[in-house]
Amino acid sequence: MSFLKAEWKNLALFNYEIDAKILERYIPKGTEIDIWNGKCYISLVGFRFENVKLLELKIPFHINFEEVNLRFYVKRFENGECKRGVVFIKEIVPKPALTIVANKVYKEHYQTLRMKHSITENKQEKVDFVYKWKIENKWNAILVETKKEPIEIEANSEAEFITEHYFGYTKVNKEKTFEYEVKHPR
Repeated sequence: MSFLKAEWKNLALFNYEIDAKILERYIPKGTEIDIWNGKCYISLVGFRFENVKLLELKIPFHINFEEVNLRFYVKRFENGECKRGVVFIKEIVPKPALTIVANKVYKEHYQTLRMKHSITENKQEKVDFVYKWKIENKWNAILVETKKEPIEIEANSEAEFITEHYFGYTKVNKEKTFEYEVKHPR
């Protein structure tokens, strides 16, 4: 049985090339930076968690909500297999219970902030996704405009590199890493 099941909806991904040295202090033991075409990436991601279940149970007021996170990409070699994963530097959610459980039990880096989102279809066959979070009485936002029709992720592309990571790694301390599997459709 999975600890957490949810649908990820309306992802807005902003990917930036970054000097890998900046991320060294966040790298969990036993992992290394995952590089694509000689580039190290960090991503700012906004999305909706929907139909969330904890241990197969829907927790009232925690079924649908926004998240914005800052993450980078790592890999871990185990028994000749390369496990590609993500490390979260910060995860912002609007529900304090999520922050408490994630930080205490899983040693993650969640923060509870006021959040909101909007999805707007315009006349040019496009959709705007906006995710907002409030810090010190100031709203911060990310916005992406997309076409309405989805397209396949191209093999060996930057998009495939960013999206096709199936593990999460948390640096508990200098000697301990927490690993979890993340199942999601391509």
